[in-house]
Amino acid sequence: MATAQIIQGNDTVEVEIFIAAPPTRVFQAISDPSQTAQWWGQKGLYRVTKAEAEVRVGGEWRSSGIGDDGKEFSVGGKYLEVNPPRLLVHTWNPSYKQLPETVVRWELEPEEVHGLHSRGPAKVGTGTQVRIRHSGFAGNIEACKGHGDGWMRVLGWMQKFVEEGKTIETR
Repeated sequence: MATAQIIQGNDTVEVEIFIAAPPTRVFQAISDPSQTAQWWGQKGLYRVTKAEAEVRVGGEWRSSGIGDDGKEFSVGGKYLEVNPPRLLVHTWNPSYKQLPETVVRWELEPEEVHGLHSRGPAKVGTGTQVRIRHSGFAGNIEACKGHGDGWMRVLGWMQKFVEEGKTIETR
């Protein structure tokens, strides 16, 4: 389950989740637009219908979709840092809120997963600690809080997709 906290004078929200898959797999899920469109959204809330990404420093990305109310939305930006499979940093410019441009930083840290073997504890694979730092809210506590709640949902959706293959249609 994802956790969120607001830090740095209501300017930044930090959200974390553990995903039982290696960083390379998680990086694919967040950077490959054909995968993003499969998991980013939820029936009865909203869904991404189209995603595009040129994953390189200076490259642009854009997602568009539709809310449950029938309203279209989009969010996009530019990549500031790209270091697969550990780091992805991009600007965030949504059509659905009047906010200054903000910055999203995805940090993916490998973490060993341990389990029990007949001979005792054993390493069973590599997982990923995913940390999102979304900054630039200029003290707007409501926007910071709202994005924190949104990122917790998004990370939960991504976890289901990466770990279980669940898409918007199957979860």
